[in-house]
Amino acid sequence: MQIEYTGRQIVISKKLRTQAATGLERIAKITGASANVHVVLTSEKYRHCAEITVQTRHLKLVAVCEATDMETALHEALSKVEKQAIRHKKRTITQKRRGRQDGQPGAGAPRIRGKAAVAEAALEEQQETPRKKGNGASSRANGQAAVPIVVHSFPLREMVREPHVVRSADSVALRPMTIDEAVKEAEFRDRDVFVFRDKQGDVKVLHRTRDGRMELIEAP
Repeated sequence: MQIEYTGRQIVISKKLRTQAATGLERIAKITGASANVHVVLTSEKYRHCAEITVQTRHLKLVAVCEATDMETALHEALSKVEKQAIRHKKRTITQKRRGRQDGQPGAGAPRIRGKAAVAEAALEEQQETPRKKGNGASSRANGQAAVPIVVHSFPLREMVREPHVVRSADSVALRPMTIDEAVKEAEFRDRDVFVFRDKQGDVKVLHRTRDGRMELIEAP
């Protein structure tokens, strides 16, 4: 597991690195050792924020926590990432078990056959039909040629994936501020969406467009 540390207005001490590495070792046992991890620690006055991103080949886990001290924020972020990894692993195991159960035909379940087998069965059935009637007429005598029929089978269940929602406390201002202050704060936190209240208490949203401009959205 490759770990990258980024400190914003804080020097990442050896104690914090050891705390992060210990927590990530437990997560690596769930996600695998090939994951890439980015730990971002931000300190601003009385605000201490820890953001952890774990990226694997098929999974991305993100947790952002804020506390009065950095050790608590880092502990809560590691705990959130570990819970997300456990939930994803359980969901993957459940989907695999359901897939195996659906693929095995039971006593009352219809047997699913491939396209070649279905076409061959349909052709044999059409060839045997004239002989069952006993009139000695064949399908060629009536001018009808045997046409194979292909039946498409669909899954018995449709797998529905749960949306991955991550709560971000770093995109909301805790105190009222002006528009200029909000723009600087959004730039400092590196956020494309930033929610704040102005001096009058009205809710406003800053949104960074694709061309890099910041647009102001006023809540009604």
